Amino acid sequence: MKKSIFLLLLVSLAFFSCSQNSELGSSISTDSEQIMAGKSLFEANCSTCHSFDQHGIGPNLSGLTHTVETEWVRNFIKNPSEVISSGDPRAVTLLERYKAIMPAFESFTEEELDAVLSYLHTFETLPDTIQMVGLENPIPDSIPDSGIRLELEYFAQLPASDSKAPLAKMTKMEAEPNSGRLFINDQRVGLYELIEGKPNLYLPATELLPDLVSNPGWATGMASFTFHPDFATNGLFYTAHTDAGNSKPADYSYPDSIRHFMQWVLTEWKAVDPSATLFAGSSREMLRIDIPSQAHGMQEITFNPHAKKGDEDYGLLYIGFGDGGLTEQRAANFSDSRGALVYSSILRIDPMGTDSPNGKYGIPSSNPFADVDGKAGEVYAYGFRNPNRVFWDPRGNMFATDIGQHSVEELNKIEPGQFYGWPIREGRFIINPYGNFRDVFDLQPNDENLGITYPEIQIDHDEIAAIFAGYEMPYGKLKGKFIFGDILSGRLLYSDLKDLGNMKVQSWKVIFEGKEMTLLELVQNDRVDLKFGKDAANNIYIMSKTNGKIYKIIN
Repeated sequence: MKKSIFLLLLVSLAFFSCSQNSELGSSISTDSEQIMAGKSLFEANCSTCHSFDQHGIGPNLSGLTHTVETEWVRNFIKNPSEVISSGDPRAVTLLERYKAIMPAFESFTEEELDAVLSYLHTFETLPDTIQMVGLENPIPDSIPDSGIRLELEYFAQLPASDSKAPLAKMTKMEAEPNSGRLFINDQRVGLYELIEGKPNLYLPATELLPDLVSNPGWATGMASFTFHPDFATNGLFYTAHTDAGNSKPADYSYPDSIRHFMQWVLTEWKAVDPSATLFAGSSREMLRIDIPSQAHGMQEITFNPHAKKGDEDYGLLYIGFGDGGLTEQRAANFSDSRGALVYSSILRIDPMGTDSPNGKYGIPSSNPFADVDGKAGEVYAYGFRNPNRVFWDPRGNMFATDIGQHSVEELNKIEPGQFYGWPIREGRFIINPYGNFRDVFDLQPNDENLGITYPEIQIDHDEIAAIFAGYEMPYGKLKGKFIFGDILSGRLLYSDLKDLGNMKVQSWKVIFEGKEMTLLELVQNDRVDLKFGKDAANNIYIMSKTNGKIYKIIN
């Protein structure tokens, strides 16, 4: 991952920009009410990726409006893809640097854009350069192309829940374990059942969850769902969704000095008739957690598919919960609680129990911190920035993908009670969560004494921007191989989960309607937002939020 010594949005592109002078930004209002309105808009829409003291997912914006033409900033906020497509050198270099295209804010009114610019203009300091002290190229090896091409066929289309991409915010497709009925979510809408490839709205979440919000960001809304292994008899299933901050008192939170932007809510639903095609029944809230941003929340809820009745793990619910943006909000001590809080953890709870702190679920006695003073008994493993997918291979090993901050994407083999490094490690590299955590550093000789469990796979941002796990393929040219990919670009990769300790990664592509192509070409957009699904017959699917379509892998 090559790093320039020039990091700032402006300075990294200085030869494209005007030199700093008093004229730039002279048309921006300094009205105090407009500045405060812009601050609210920035915190709600921009602060997960941008700050004014360091670089993160996106560039440090301090001094931006004092050094870049106001109209350029305005146009880029409204439609980054259009500016990049025009060949604008500054925009193209930003894409090369950050490996992702910022979402468009076309819905901003001119007044809202003016307010954001007024707020940005209050940050005047722009250092000339920032000399890098971290590793210039942490993972120099490139991922080779295997030459393998798998054929896709069109399977289904979800109804558009917006007029622009992402057309359908689907994140998960799985079969109910008893009947084999196939379900898929749209974060904005609720839960669909796919009946002969046609979507039937089973759970209208926007009607049943009146405080649900799915803006801003691609990770909000009803992000995950899972069915209890006894759903056929007890009618129970579970969803994770976002409410606005301060909607209700939270079960887990942090001081009021850190903003309470959103809440993640775990809900249990009980269907009167488990075979019905439209949900009717009751619900109860089980867990509510505050977070300071729209990112890294409750992205995964799931049951162990290998557990059988009588097994210790049967009916226990796993929850992947990230740091909620606490580290980016300069509150890394809460995401680095070492199991004292639920943040940055994979949790395991008993939905049928009542001995949790809020009395709404149980703490399994076999959880590693179940009876440990000062620890959250729900925590099964900890030290994750965003454990967005938790899964088991056919041999019963548990894994989780973890999306990195700026440098490294991870696949981890999960063991109870283990610490997986965040926010003091990203992959097998040191980061400083209280400094510029854009930089990574080599491990030190005494690192093995810190008790950190490191990933089976680590991939830097030269290759992918955000990892998402698929499945171990049960058929086709990649039978027995674990497929996964990059959420943003849709780059497709595979490895072998049986090669623990020595897993190699290669890439693959697809053939659709007789033509070899990338997923970017397939969806005809500059972002794929890749997800994978599986039906009861073990067919594997590729999904794209961008176009709302589902494709079956047929060989």
